[in-house]
Amino acid sequence: MFRIATLKETVRVDPKFLDLDIEEAVKMGLKNQIEGKTYENIGTILAIIKIVEFGEGKIIPEDPCIHFPVVFDALVFSLEEQEVVYGVVVDITEIGAFVRIASIDAFAHISQIMNDKIIYDQKNSILIGKKTKRKLQEGDIVRARVVSISSLKEKARIALTMRQPMLGALKWIEAEKKEIKKKEKVKK
Repeated sequence: MFRIATLKETVRVDPKFLDLDIEEAVKMGLKNQIEGKTYENIGTILAIIKIVEFGEGKIIPEDPCIHFPVVFDALVFSLEEQEVVYGVVVDITEIGAFVRIASIDAFAHISQIMNDKIIYDQKNSILIGKKTKRKLQEGDIVRARVVSISSLKEKARIALTMRQPMLGALKWIEAEKKEIKKKEKVKK
């Protein structure tokens, strides 16, 4: 989920930015310090939108930087367990698929991709269902459910499942919908 968050931080402004307008220097320091990082209770900070306010800078002995207390608005991306998300498959391995969701890479273990025995085609980097012949490859857009999130320092590890109805590669879901419509017509 994307959201705008108002956050507080103490920012180290490198002396090389001090020839800029002070607000611009603080924004540059903030961008260098926290953009792209993931924080457990906040999410991944994608972009600094604006500086709301900043206080007086302080100099710490033996540190050439100036430290400013800052309140700022940031574009944040965070996931919650059980949330259904869309992503793009960016890598296929013999143990599963890596899926990029916004700026975060998540992982779907091979046991969580489909309700079928899966064959790994290493040459073509494809996962294939033995009975269903469904294929999953790099570039496929998928719908998945977040089953767990664990945070390691500034990098989150996200586990996905695609084994539930209406989850998986969008091409599978479309085929599933057509099959349901076909069965409904037969019943009438």
